[in-house]
Amino acid sequence: MAKILFYIAQDYYWESLRPIYDEYKTEGKHELFIKVGKNQRRVLKLFLVSDKRKLEEKYKNLGCTITNDTAGFDVVFLGAQAKNPQQFGSALLCNVDHGPGIKTLRYRHLLKQNNAQYHCFVEGQYRVDKFKKYGLDNIHKVYDTGLPKLDRFFNGTYNKAELIDEFGMNPDKETVLYAPSYKPTSIFLIGDQIPKLIDDYNVIVKLHPYSWQGKYASHSHHRFFEKLVRKYPGIHLVSAVKTDIMPYMFISDTMISDGSSVINEFLSLERCGIIVDLPDEEQTHHDGTPLLEDKSSDWLKESFVHLSSGEDILKAVEMALIPSSERKEALRRDKAYLFSYTDGKSAARVKQVVDSIL
Repeated sequence: MAKILFYIAQDYYWESLRPIYDEYKTEGKHELFIKVGKNQRRVLKLFLVSDKRKLEEKYKNLGCTITNDTAGFDVVFLGAQAKNPQQFGSALLCNVDHGPGIKTLRYRHLLKQNNAQYHCFVEGQYRVDKFKKYGLDNIHKVYDTGLPKLDRFFNGTYNKAELIDEFGMNPDKETVLYAPSYKPTSIFLIGDQIPKLIDDYNVIVKLHPYSWQGKYASHSHHRFFEKLVRKYPGIHLVSAVKTDIMPYMFISDTMISDGSSVINEFLSLERCGIIVDLPDEEQTHHDGTPLLEDKSSDWLKESFVHLSSGEDILKAVEMALIPSSERKEALRRDKAYLFSYTDGKSAARVKQVVDSIL
């Protein structure tokens, strides 16, 4: 019997780890533990308040065993790289990224931690190629297993009609999801144009959790939309407590985003999305290095619609909902390159790899 820790540094990482947790829980052979990170939010522009205790209660209610320990485990699953991997001792470090997009952050962090070895589970050939480009395959172990987070799209977890009813959407309308990143964000470029869509479509706005917390992004993000929905109640703003975007993507006929990883995740459904092109030269880290591995203006250029101005939002949505035959072919091609598996069994493959190492 192994002791397995699932480290939830941020609450929204849970969605990437839960399918694996459920695989082990169903098997019932190992001891499973949850460790919750600080999960801080900024209050009154000055004070950081931790939601750790509240979240621990949430996981207890799910039947999870909570711990504050980091040592003594055989396996540790993480939704991102740990700041201090040495705290986990000799445990097998399993990296199952919470959001596999086109940002460089994952590669930067893994390169900095060349004194620790992660077992990295990736979604397809695109990610394998990027790991090789950075030489990360010489430092860490890389496995193409598919993305467990996406299993729910393909294993029958969701029923579109039931979710549309649950969320109060009109079943006779197509659904458009706007899910901007927190950095860089398109909120202030196209946000005021979102109301143009409400007459013809169900419109959902799902903000990144950081856009609510005020720590890594300004509170102006959520305040902008809270003000907007008071004026346009036809916009469905997903509340801060609902961190899981997966069911909203599942019911959406198209979605709009920018540099967020959800763009890639939506591609797995083989539906056409819309990418807001932000100025590439402005998308940098604090040290001036590129924030994005691939320019957003080039990313999925043939399969997704690209939008540079909110004034063109209606036309962009129409193009995405009725893609040309050439765009449909590009969707199939890009999906195959990014995702090796969309069969709902990626968590089982991750478990199979880990079990073979134990």
